[in-house]
Amino acid sequence: MTTDLRTLRETIEDALRHYQPEQSATSQPLIDAMRYASLSGGKRIRPMLVCATCTGLGGSLADALAPACAIEYIHAYSLIHDDLPSMDDDELRHGLPSTHVKFGEATAILAGDGLHSLAFETLANAPNIAPALRLRAVQLLSRAIGWEGMVGGQSFDLEATGKSLSLSELQTLHAAKTGALIKVAVQIGAVLAGVEQSKPETFVLLSEFADRLGLAFQIIDDVLDVTQSTEVLGKPAGSDADAGKSTFPALLGLEPAQEMAEALLAEALPMLSRIGLQNDELAELAQLAIDREF
Repeated sequence: MTTDLRTLRETIEDALRHYQPEQSATSQPLIDAMRYASLSGGKRIRPMLVCATCTGLGGSLADALAPACAIEYIHAYSLIHDDLPSMDDDELRHGLPSTHVKFGEATAILAGDGLHSLAFETLANAPNIAPALRLRAVQLLSRAIGWEGMVGGQSFDLEATGKSLSLSELQTLHAAKTGALIKVAVQIGAVLAGVEQSKPETFVLLSEFADRLGLAFQIIDDVLDVTQSTEVLGKPAGSDADAGKSTFPALLGLEPAQEMAEALLAEALPMLSRIGLQNDELAELAQLAIDREF
């Protein structure tokens, strides 16, 4: 990771702490669980995508930080719920006990709910952004994480457990479960920079870039689940196979799956070249999503 991206990640970490409550007169354990789930680790790829897209298009980093935090709060809530005994039943996340292990299942569910609402509160109150752009960002995010996006993908994933999916079905599943939040991170960054209205063709091109990035990201997740240890991943290795889930390596083979991810990246990066961004951060993040080891 370059120095600029490290600095960006540190700035996002500060903002994630800033926009969260620390004390509650009604439920301090809930606040503690929310902060634990969202501040105890993570790659911060999604909020970095918001910021890198916005600044690459000439927008302001300061304006992008609150929306970027909203995206990460949504991601944290999704991981809490994903780890629950009724879902994937994982006891480890970011190398630490999952939220339901640390705080109990009921508090974990409520912490996920709290982060979900905090995300929209943070986005709706994002400073220095025109009300119309805030509303558009809310529309995009609510659709991306709803019944036809992330939540729908999780439902598909649960229904597909123990079944053999075709490549097309697997792509559809992860375009919703994983890809939708990655895509909307890029789209919101573009909205904040005013590009959706002023350069609609650029918005479409960025959306297509993000579609490919989201799928490649999931393929690499599947590959790492096979090739890396629990200690490296910070979550149980081999859990997909143990749970009877369809994965890209199981369907295609390990090397062909890796090659598919690299091919998607090779399709995506030239799209950014066509746009002519003001910095290389978005391209660097896309490369990191494929080259990562965890």
